[in-house]
Amino acid sequence: MVKWLTGIIVVLLVAGVAVFLVGTMLPQNHTASRTTHLSQPPERVWATITDVAAFPSWRKEVDSVTQLPPQNGKMVWREISKHQNKLTYEADTSAPPNHLVTRIVGKDLPFGGSWDYTISPDGAGSTITITEHGEIYNPAFRVVSRLMGQTASIDAYLGALAARLGDTYVPAR
Repeated sequence: MVKWLTGIIVVLLVAGVAVFLVGTMLPQNHTASRTTHLSQPPERVWATITDVAAFPSWRKEVDSVTQLPPQNGKMVWREISKHQNKLTYEADTSAPPNHLVTRIVGKDLPFGGSWDYTISPDGAGSTITITEHGEIYNPAFRVVSRLMGQTASIDAYLGALAARLGDTYVPAR
């Protein structure tokens, strides 16, 4: 029994060290982007993505949102996820109804970065492109991010946004 337990502990330690070493070889920064067509005009898309108080009603991973006082004239809010993770964001750039850049703010987080939203008229609807400029400080998180796919968060967001606006989104493979 002791040999089994020792063997399991050794395997877990070796696996942990391997994940950490692989993570240190992966780049800390990444860029990922997705684009989709929506049937709504840019003004409606803009109104939806900037109404942070309504996020819990259409983004299933968001449990609640607290609007915070503006910082340097920029909108700031805190999202609490279904898993009680708290992230604070600021609208770094806001040019309605076509360009929004949101940035994670805070210290001592395992990750950070920004999302750049570009909304363009497209017939009667619009095209939205979200580009993530991500930073993953923890090497183990880099491995997880690479395994999950670096567009997973964007795909989930675009799926929820499309559903909110009466559309469907199918992630590119």
